[in-house]
Amino acid sequence: MRRMQGSRFAFGPFVLDPGAGTLLRNDDPVAVGYRGLKLLSALVGRPGEILGKAELMDAAWPGMAVEEGNLTVQIAQLRKLLGPAADGGEWISTVPRVGYRFTGPIEQLDSAKRKPLPLPGKPSIAVLPFVNVSNDPEQESFADGLTEDLITDLSRISGLFVIARNSAFAYKGKAMDVRAIAEELGVRYLLEGSARRAAGRVRINAQLVDAASGEHLWAERFDRSLEDIFAVQDEVTGKIVEALLGRLRAPPPRNRPKNLEAYDLCVRARKLIDDSPQTAREAHLMLTRAVSLDPEYAEAYRWLAMNHWTRWVHWGEPIETHRSIALELARKAVAIDAHDAGCRWVLANLLAYERSFAEADAEFARAIELDPNEADTWATLSDIAVLAGRVEEGLEHIRKALRLNPFPASWYYLTLGQAQYAAREYEAAVETLRRDETYRTSSRRFLAASLAQLGRLDEARAEVELFLVANPHFSTRRWAATEPFRNMATLGHFVDGFRKAGLPD
Repeated sequence: MRRMQGSRFAFGPFVLDPGAGTLLRNDDPVAVGYRGLKLLSALVGRPGEILGKAELMDAAWPGMAVEEGNLTVQIAQLRKLLGPAADGGEWISTVPRVGYRFTGPIEQLDSAKRKPLPLPGKPSIAVLPFVNVSNDPEQESFADGLTEDLITDLSRISGLFVIARNSAFAYKGKAMDVRAIAEELGVRYLLEGSARRAAGRVRINAQLVDAASGEHLWAERFDRSLEDIFAVQDEVTGKIVEALLGRLRAPPPRNRPKNLEAYDLCVRARKLIDDSPQTAREAHLMLTRAVSLDPEYAEAYRWLAMNHWTRWVHWGEPIETHRSIALELARKAVAIDAHDAGCRWVLANLLAYERSFAEADAEFARAIELDPNEADTWATLSDIAVLAGRVEEGLEHIRKALRLNPFPASWYYLTLGQAQYAAREYEAAVETLRRDETYRTSSRRFLAASLAQLGRLDEARAEVELFLVANPHFSTRRWAATEPFRNMATLGHFVDGFRKAGLPD
């Protein structure tokens, strides 16, 4: 489901926010597990419809073989948590031998429509998710991988403005007019196509559309052996660059996998990293397998490094173990492919947390030189710049990231809110950190600090309470010691806000 502005669902005394992973009862957080939240989101997202058991199990345990009894247990726990509906009945009804249905009235709470984005001063393009036209749904990840690779290849061309993956994939499975998509993303050109992979061969159709006129600037069909897939990607990239810039400007060659199974594993794993501790562990197994199949595949090492980073930063697993392993893996990725901007910025971020600041700054600079369109680089650099006391620079970086990635991952808004707090723009920070798109759990500490600095202490205390439900062992001192601060005045400002809000010392 595409969450363009983020959706919340109100029913009875509850508000469910699937994107933030929260369920509130009369504004108080309800302790619901990860699987239960996924099941409730699926049911509430389609009220009144019968959802089959297989569909629900796929929503809560994607790609996993589990006993049907697990679903029964989770539904029973949800019913207990929700209690009776207003009419005394159940929120979730059983349809014997078929599945379950959400029976209560739902109010969908959406944010306001976005304003159209102005066009950049250079040719601008978004690569829409390629459609899987195979009869095999397992090939979906192959089509997604093709899309992601084309985004990366085009992104490395300095003469183009290229929309980031997260925003491009907001349109997956949606039938929309190309003009409307281009307007929402603020680009002139769209690349769209389809992919079919079967019996060792791949068929790709691609077309480049001028969204302003609806004209097709270029279209081609490729029917090749599967082993030629990366040569096809290079050819598509070259054709688009030639059409938009008038001549081929080839970037340095990318490190390509030598083993297609390793490639498939990497594509599947990188979707799982940020979802939950369980999916992060699944991603680890996939990426470890990919590395064993193809020991010189730089991107697999990069995503392994990112997975260790996520398990430490987002899921609270031991810091030292994951940080040192992540750094070693990121160095390995850069050693294999020195021209991969993604590998460079991951290494740069880890080096900053090691307080190897000179080396980190050099790696960030090289990443931007290699790929000026990599939105994640700019967003990550914003965080590092703010903690170094370069607050205006940090604000500039995150705004650039948001233009390249108009529908970003939630941590972009956390980064923006943090920068606004550092700039003492407390009202703006509160507005940012209360957006539906913002990941509520981890951003609440900065929201609480901003409210406290505005003197809104009751609201700040409420945010602290919600934050501590998910982060019961949080310590301001430990946080300050872990984050890569270079400027003591900036550090003091954050600590002051945390203490005023009532976060534990």
